[in-house]
Amino acid sequence: MAKDVYGDALYDYHGSQRLHEPLLLHSSYGDIEEMPIEVFFREPEEFPEMEHIALALCDGHVLDVGAGVGCHALFLQNRGFEVDAIEHSQKACSIMKARGVKNVTCADFFKLTNKKYDTLLFLMNGIGLAGSIAGFRILLAHAKTLLTPVGQLLFDSSDISYLYEEYRITKPDHYLGEINFQYEYKGEFGDSFNWLYIDQLELIKIAREENWVVQILDEDDADQYLVRMEPRRDER
Repeated sequence: MAKDVYGDALYDYHGSQRLHEPLLLHSSYGDIEEMPIEVFFREPEEFPEMEHIALALCDGHVLDVGAGVGCHALFLQNRGFEVDAIEHSQKACSIMKARGVKNVTCADFFKLTNKKYDTLLFLMNGIGLAGSIAGFRILLAHAKTLLTPVGQLLFDSSDISYLYEEYRITKPDHYLGEINFQYEYKGEFGDSFNWLYIDQLELIKIAREENWVVQILDEDDADQYLVRMEPRRDER
């Protein structure tokens, strides 16, 4: 069974509000980055503007996908929303429950069935769990099975093509936003996993091909942007 080093780090921080050793993230573009673990435990006043916009646009029954330790789920829950939180890390799920998130599902988003939501929320680049461009198309198809007739998708992503210039590495033969990551904590490594960052032009192209309507709601100077998507009415 794979070691949940991400969950271990979250659990340690939850218990003491600090880590004695950093949570490291190894990437396929050659960087090793220390993850600021406290970002997963932020209070609402620490959310960036883009996240506040997304949360303000949530409607009806919400599914917080890749909920981490529940900062967004708690925000919505405390404002009277019916919100479910789904997360693959068992330790993260236990932390969410301890923090007061009422409806927690420890599962793979792609295996979730027989549910209907008005809003699917993927913040902190949660859409990255698609892993690849092909996976993003699969995610959109699966999202349609989970949305009510008035349902919406809300997520943020970014264009990371600048990294290849910054790190002076050869561009791969696949889409530039398809990255492989691996967590390291206390000398132990988790399984490597694929993650997707998608630029706006590619997003709009795929959305049209998959019969979705796209609205770019906000963007910043770091090429990060916020999106609202819904299936075209002829599919509802």
